[in-house]
Amino acid sequence: MVTAGFGARALTAAQAAAALTVVIRLVRGRRRLPPLTPPTAASGGPPVSVVIPARDEEHRIGPCLRALLADPAAAEVIVVDDESSDGTAALAAGLGATVVAGTPPPPGWIGKQWALRQGVRRARGDVVVTLDADARPAPGLLSALAAAVDGFDLVSAGPTFVCEGLAEQALHASFLATLVYRFGPIGPPSPPAPHRVLANGQCLAFRRDAMLRADGFALVRGHMTDDVALARTLAARGWAVGFLDAGDLLRVDMHESAADVWREWGRSLPLGDVTSPAWQAADLAVLWLAGALPVLRLAAGRPTRLDLALIAIRLLLSGALRGSYARPGPGIALSALLDPAAAVRVSAATLWPVRTWRGRTYPRPGRAAPVTYGGRSARPGRTAGR
Repeated sequence: MVTAGFGARALTAAQAAAALTVVIRLVRGRRRLPPLTPPTAASGGPPVSVVIPARDEEHRIGPCLRALLADPAAAEVIVVDDESSDGTAALAAGLGATVVAGTPPPPGWIGKQWALRQGVRRARGDVVVTLDADARPAPGLLSALAAAVDGFDLVSAGPTFVCEGLAEQALHASFLATLVYRFGPIGPPSPPAPHRVLANGQCLAFRRDAMLRADGFALVRGHMTDDVALARTLAARGWAVGFLDAGDLLRVDMHESAADVWREWGRSLPLGDVTSPAWQAADLAVLWLAGALPVLRLAAGRPTRLDLALIAIRLLLSGALRGSYARPGPGIALSALLDPAAAVRVSAATLWPVRTWRGRTYPRPGRAAPVTYGGRSARPGRTAGR
């Protein structure tokens, strides 16, 4: 009985600590940086090169390219065809994009980083914007990113999500809540420590010359979580990294079903290859104690007052998350019910990380031989920050 009582008190204390952590992170969101907006000047700004890595994207790259090619801020649109087996290259060329025939990734490289490195080297603009094929940029996005690069060395943009169907939207919003609980809302007013920086690889912007000097994609060539790895690595080298809300200027249509959300987004959410074991454990503790446990106790009919308070906070977060979706529906309000499932998925992906993507399986970092260029190891020199 004494042992059981001590265990219950310890669990309550741990849950209270997790709740306090979540509240502090959410409160910081009240002072977020303003969202991305196009500059007021009718003309001017540096030339922007857009680079899109594409592997078997024929079915969804068209809307992205049409929007970019109609944007006067785009000096060029480069599609790096990463050995596609479909008509990606032909479609991109037919629409007017510059198509670069990507070469196979060398040992130790993930395909996306290798494709981006090839595209950035081909680009001519002062500012480079990288976009995924599922991005749906609005007029003004490129000029807004080019202006933001004046204040940051690397800019990452948070989009509005296109999610159709009750189950898909509910699961996606539950997964999105796990990121907010761990890192807080987009646009923190002061930069976090480099090891806690977050980024969205669907949309990045930077100055071409600075990225070439840093050879940033080579620095993170073996990471499955390439976007966060790039942001954290460059932040540790003195780069100013901004993660800004671009919901009015960018939509992404990431997944086709709830099963796709569970399989694909759940795979990358743990950020396992860029997070230390101690932080992974702390993040999972927050998800289970502040997110999953209150819902499980409520379902069992035995919630505590702290559980009810945490559920109320989660419902308030659901209301705030509605602005992250193009067509918010009842799935967002119901997403809290799936928080235990989201915690299970993130925990499983943390314990058993996946190294397979788009038909390629990659060895764990450290097993491949170093990548060399010109007979020497590819070790980029330090880059100056701003």
